[in-house]
Amino acid sequence: MAGALSSFDFLILPGRGNSDPQHWQTHWLGMFPNASRVLQADWDRPDPEDWVRRIDAAIASAPRPVVLVAHSLATAATVKWAAGASAQQRGKVAAAFLAATTDVGNPDPSFDIVRRFAPLPMERLPFPTLIVASLNDPRVAFGRSQEFAAAWGAELADVGERGHIGSDSGLGVWGEGLLLLGGLLAKAGV
Repeated sequence: MAGALSSFDFLILPGRGNSDPQHWQTHWLGMFPNASRVLQADWDRPDPEDWVRRIDAAIASAPRPVVLVAHSLATAATVKWAAGASAQQRGKVAAAFLAATTDVGNPDPSFDIVRRFAPLPMERLPFPTLIVASLNDPRVAFGRSQEFAAAWGAELADVGERGHIGSDSGLGVWGEGLLLLGGLLAKAGV
């Protein structure tokens, strides 16, 4: 797999608050050749249009096929990007790894800050996609992750009880996630 990794540009797309040094995304950023973190202007008060625009710009500037590695709210931004992007831009994406999708349409008041990302497009994504879901994620019910996977034509990986699959989950490098990513890349033709 190591040789195949150099064939891609990995765009690390953190969720709200960015990914701290203990987050698996930060570990992967240091491990993958051609990896970069897509930075947002405001990590705490996310603007969906700006987040989507920054994803689009990062994909446009990538010299190789792109693998999107999104966590939490960035999964919503990724799906919104795909719905509005040109066919040429979508064609640059080899695969998308979406961990801990956030249910931005949840009416609970604790979701108010992310509700600007609603509604999420519910159309099939034009590239191989894997949704990685936890059974006890406070930001999305597992059944909702199943609905997203069905609508987006994505494979769904149940990783058991891992919370929101972030730093608080204590995953470190997250070997299980790397194996899931390897399976996704195999489906993408690597």
